[in-house]
Amino acid sequence: MTIDAPARVHFSSKQRLILLVLLGAGLMLAIDYSILNVALPTVGAGVGLGLTGLPWIVSAYALPAAGFTLLFGRLADLFGRRRLFLSAMVLLTGASLLGGFSSNPEMLLAARVLQGFATAMAIPSSLSLLTTTFSEGGARNRVLGLNGSLLALGFTVGSLVGGTVVSYLSWRAAFFINVPVAVVILLVTPFLIGESRMPNRVKLDLPGALTVTGGLLAVVYAVLETSVPAAIIGVLLLAVFWVIELGSAAPLVPVRILKRPSVKWGNYAGLVAFTMESGMLFLTTLYLQNVLGLAPLTTGLVFGVPALSAVAAGVLVGRFLGRFGSRNVLAVGLFVQGLTILPLVFLGADQAGLALAVVIGSFFVGFFAHVICIVAYTVTGTSGLPNEEQGLATGLTSLTQQVALTVGIPLLGAIAATQSIWLTGFHLALTVDVIVTFGSVAFIWFGLRPREERSSAAGMPISTLSDAATTPE
Repeated sequence: MTIDAPARVHFSSKQRLILLVLLGAGLMLAIDYSILNVALPTVGAGVGLGLTGLPWIVSAYALPAAGFTLLFGRLADLFGRRRLFLSAMVLLTGASLLGGFSSNPEMLLAARVLQGFATAMAIPSSLSLLTTTFSEGGARNRVLGLNGSLLALGFTVGSLVGGTVVSYLSWRAAFFINVPVAVVILLVTPFLIGESRMPNRVKLDLPGALTVTGGLLAVVYAVLETSVPAAIIGVLLLAVFWVIELGSAAPLVPVRILKRPSVKWGNYAGLVAFTMESGMLFLTTLYLQNVLGLAPLTTGLVFGVPALSAVAAGVLVGRFLGRFGSRNVLAVGLFVQGLTILPLVFLGADQAGLALAVVIGSFFVGFFAHVICIVAYTVTGTSGLPNEEQGLATGLTSLTQQVALTVGIPLLGAIAATQSIWLTGFHLALTVDVIVTFGSVAFIWFGLRPREERSSAAGMPISTLSDAATTPE
């Protein structure tokens, strides 16, 4: 069977402006996330927060960003995506001003919590605005590809300029940089984007909202603080949430959606891609600085230059999806991501030049593959669903991203810490990374089999199925 080349996609002037606003918001959030991570020691010193308190600058943001993303994604469906997106920009502006003017740890951490809430509101609402503005297929694939490349670019730009901004201006500039961008978005969005409408508005599933949010908060906290009681509480709350959804007339997350292979395996792929990549990048940063002795600026360049391949991946991935299908692209992209981490397992403490060449070469290919995975899992996880459920679908994909970015570093860091020699732990953690990634490729490949293959494997007659069902549901 031959697959026709995807048709060329053309956007109107209004669609281009909508892209500029929504993708610009995502780029701003990505830069904000990475620029502040670079400035953590300076920020902590500026408000009198000790070394032991620095992790809470990250955790105060990560907890609401991960715990409330799913809830806000569904609220976008029920009460208006544009309304939630604009509310997020208002909250982000206020939180950034509060952070920039902080004079003590309490003000700073409050600002970070509010920034986390703003992110939980902005990401699913902006993504659902994208997926409902651009129809499923070539147009949406191209848009999500651009979104993926700009996210990668944002993380890179934030890391590269963070040190410069803090050094030549102030750590407060890391907060203030959001304000003018958010204000511009607030001014132009009402003229470009219409409000979404729910055909038959239903009541919010309050018990489901409380249990899933509490469960996610507890699980993320358990990972960040290595708390077994919090983990138990989180699992129990999520189990209660599942029971509530099974019996609810208007569930927050319909179980039928969670059972869809495209939603289930697409989000699983995103979880693996983000968790393994973020953990690897953290450990490699330590390797470059603590083992090879590179300066922070040089380390930033090692990450920044190969990241140009990520931008290229975002431009090309739409064509790959149109030609080969999301299942093939997702599986191959994740496989290549794991393959590029394999050489890092053998890095040593000597021959710095060779080691640096291996890292840069691995990053060039790995960043390309990682963006391919990001876009492919987003397309997979949001495809085949009606517009009124796009907020939920993008809430799930956004939740996957936030949770994975939060748990990836402590997870692989804990594995590395089991060894008394740091370099041995580095090798062990990356070995686990590769094994998990390769194993997940097999699960995803079989999980996303077309309906005919799944039914044939289960012994069902294929003739009872629709001939048109050629993609996973």
